Amino acid sequence: MKKDNVLKQEECYILNNGVQIPVIAFGTYKAADGKNADVMRMAIEAGYRYFDTASFYETETYLAEAIRECGRSRDEFFIASKLWKTEMGYENVKRAFSRTLENLETDYLDLYLIHWPLPEPGYREWKQLDRETWRAMEDLYEEGKIRAIGLSNFLPHHIDNILKDCRVKPAVNQIEYHPGYSQEATVYYCQERNIRIQAWSPVGRRRVLEEPLVKELAGKYGVSPAQICLKFAVQRGIIPLPKSSSIDRMKENLDLYSFEMDQEDIWKLATMPQAGWSGEHPDRVRVAI
Repeated sequence: MKKDNVLKQEECYILNNGVQIPVIAFGTYKAADGKNADVMRMAIEAGYRYFDTASFYETETYLAEAIRECGRSRDEFFIASKLWKTEMGYENVKRAFSRTLENLETDYLDLYLIHWPLPEPGYREWKQLDRETWRAMEDLYEEGKIRAIGLSNFLPHHIDNILKDCRVKPAVNQIEYHPGYSQEATVYYCQERNIRIQAWSPVGRRRVLEEPLVKELAGKYGVSPAQICLKFAVQRGIIPLPKSSSIDRMKENLDLYSFEMDQEDIWKLATMPQAGWSGEHPDRVRVAI
């Protein structure tokens, strides 16, 4: 079903703490492989104002450069970053956060996430480590240095551990999500608890874009296979974090409100056989795909 309206950047969701968050972000993983800020500059030009980075990505300084040079004020952007597995633990979080602020040339973050629930597969004391890490996140939040805090790659049993004695409820959980790997149990768990799901790798791998169902739906709605994957997230209230190095593709990825998929097609995508999984799982060694 074609519609006239297109995505506007001012369109937002309201997180469980009242903070407004844009409905789509630009993912910066590998966006600075050329060791420059060119991709982030293009994303700003294309219309993105929400950027997702992480200490592990090594894109924080390039994002800061792109924002500084674009002539727009800091408060026009929603900036999220994540602390890495080696930065977990109360004091480590404080140091990691200071480095991230310095890299991003800002005095606050809009969103800060724990990147993974375990520092390594089989780590026995993960429950204690996660709670200690979360306490540091809560302190930074209550000091006004972060507008919202959340998780990344946490499954229901990991989140339960946080919820048992937290002062501040996680606002988001960022997971791998796309047709062929939609992690329905985690999505259901979070949505029932008003924790906003975000989708990394929202178009999966190229295998997903070549899936017969995805290509069929792209033809049906007159859009690209990537737009079908992104709409699969948006139509379920999930924030996609697409990435691209082409400004035309960046703009295309923002055009998600010009069509609406039938509910039947959403269910077909949600029950598609597994495809495009990264091989990443928080409790296990990465699977070579």
